[in-house]
Parts: sequence; structure tokens; C-alpha cells
Amino acid sequence: MSLKDRRLTDLRARIPEVTAADALALQRGGALLVDVREDEETATGIPAGALRLPRGFLELRIEEKASDPARTLLLMCAGGTRSLFAAEDLLRLGYGDVRSVAGGFSAWKAAGLPVEVPPQLDAAQRERYRRHLTMPEVGEAGQHRLLRSRVALIGAGGLGSPIALYLAAAGVGHLTLIDDDRVERSNLQRQILHAESRLGQRKVESGRAALLDLNPTIEVVSHDTRLEAANVLDLLAGHDVVVDGSDNLPTRYLVNDACLRLGVPNVYGAIFRFEGQVSVFGGAPGVRPCYRCLFPEPPPAEYAPSCAEAGVLGVLPGVIGTIMAAETIKLLLGLGEPLAGRLLLYDGLRGEFNEIAVPVDPDCPSCSHGARPELSDIAAVCGV
Repeated sequence: MSLKDRRLTDLRARIPEVTAADALALQRGGALLVDVREDEETATGIPAGALRLPRGFLELRIEEKASDPARTLLLMCAGGTRSLFAAEDLLRLGYGDVRSVAGGFSAWKAAGLPVEVPPQLDAAQRERYRRHLTMPEVGEAGQHRLLRSRVALIGAGGLGSPIALYLAAAGVGHLTLIDDDRVERSNLQRQILHAESRLGQRKVESGRAALLDLNPTIEVVSHDTRLEAANVLDLLAGHDVVVDGSDNLPTRYLVNDACLRLGVPNVYGAIFRFEGQVSVFGGAPGVRPCYRCLFPEPPPAEYAPSCAEAGVLGVLPGVIGTIMAAETIKLLLGLGEPLAGRLLLYDGLRGEFNEIAVPVDPDCPSCSHGARPELSDIAAVCGV
């Protein structure tokens, strides 16, 4: 008998094996079925409800998925051999009830048991998103979720530039750019989405070219138009997140009310000279607070100058826009705690971040109980 055969004989003597049918019954009773095959082996399917955890990452990540060492773990490979070695490793880690599925996935499939065929990343996508795939919080399932996501970005300027670039790089599958301006030389001090070679182009077309050059596998739709009451619902409908990188108050109120109508999260950001702020509003009808809770009415024009009037440090949109992109990805993946009900403040001169709570306005005309801003109300904001 070879050394390998003696080793397998020893493992089978120490590690319980179960049939595929018994594994299904145990899984339905609360056991965790873990498919330890490599990604390229799962193209034909995995057992329904199984955890995909390739053998090379098993010891590193199993505790995140199975924190209770007393839970029954059922390990499956292609034919029932590698799962024995994997089970031995988990026993060493302290798991008390680890079993191997005899015959592996071949036996499972031959028995006609339920199989799921997960979407697969191609070789180029695996290379592009490798750093995401190694993160247990993202992984292949999270990357597919990003690829299926749809994000509308209001503004392709200072804030919109880093937001769009990072969302495209991360693999957000559909980006909608909404802007009605042209690229000017004065933009290039901070609007890194554009370039000298595209001066005079519409910003949405310049931005689309830059994003597809960065990641040609995504879809970028451009709308060279100003956001107004007449088109806001049509333009924003069907998106998972709306990111407001606009630079004027009427648009911010309009986006807030439209997102509440549509039940879409609104990632908000603003910049002024050396300072910036970020928050997240809405997410579903009735979710509070909203932008109007924070700013019930627009301030006088002299207290809210634009970047063109007051100036802005060129790197500031990069700081704030990157945080907005991070909040967007958190929302898309369902990770962490979004900045809902909180306003993050950045002081570039002091190099400080501070946070304040955003109180809920019980009488807010946009998000209080029963409130539903009509299009005429939204249009009135545009007249401010």
C-alpha cells in the first residue's frame, strides 16, 4: 500500500463520511455544507445553499462563516478525497463535528440533488478584481453584486470625477452620468475625469470616454441634460443608488425629494474652499432623516456661493468624492454602517474629521409620516 493510500485509510478511520443524500438532510437540519473545490471547478454548479470556500482559503475564512465550533460542518470536494484532508485541518482548528461527503460533488450530482449554477467571472475579470476577490467581505458573490448594480451620478465635475472613476474601477456594472456642461480648462485643476485633449467636449461624453478607457467591461450611459422636475424621476428610476455630486442647492433638494419618491438611497456630498461634508439619506420610503431634515430651507445666496465664486482646493473633491464612492459601495454590498443619520465633516486646513448627528424633523415636508412630495412641489424647489 502506498503512503497516500495509507494516509487516506487513516483519515477515513478518523473522519466520518456521509452520503450525498445524508448530507442534504443534515444541511436542511442546520449543518453547514462547505464546497472546497477551486473556482474553476464550480462552473457546472454547486450544491444548493452550500458555502463556496476554496481549499486554499478554508482555514483563513471558515471562522467568519462558522463561528460556532460545535456546528456540524460537511465538507465536499469533487470526488471525496480532498474533503478528508480539509476536514482534518478543521479538526485541528477546534471544530468538533466535521464530516466528509463521500463521492463529493460527483455523487451529489449523480443522485439528482439540488444544484445551483453560480455566475462565473472570466479570466480577465478575475485578474482585474483580484484584490476584491481575496476579501471575504466582497469575494466573488460581492463582485457579481457590483457588476449587477446600477448607480446614477449627478454631476461629472469635481465630486463626480473621483466618484465615477472609483465606481468604474470597482466594477459597478452600470453607471449613469447626468450633467449639462462642457469641459473648460479651469475645470482641470480638480475635475480629474477630464483632460486637456477633451476641452470643449460635453462633460458626460468626456467622462464616458475616460471611464470606458479605465474599465471597458462596464456600461456607461450619458445624459447631457440638466436635472429638472420634468425629467428627474425618469432619469433616476431603476437605479440602486443615486450619488449627488451637484454643486447647487436647487438640484440637491430636487434629488432628495425624487429619491424619497423612488425609494432609492441618496449619497450626498458638498465642498467649499477647504471644507467638505458627506452623508447618506433615504433608502426606502419613510426612511429618515433626509436632506430637508438637515437643511429645511435654502440659505440666502450670499451664504451659499458656488465653487466658481468662492474657490475650492483642488484636492478637496478627491477627499470627499472618494468617501462618497466608499459609501456607495457599502450600500451596494450591504456592508458596514452607512452615514445615514450622520454628517461627516472634513476640515482640510486642520486635517480633521468630525461627525454630527442629523436629527429627524418630525414635520419634514419630504420624509415625515404621510409626506409624498408631488412633482409640483419638486418643481417649486427648482425655482428657489
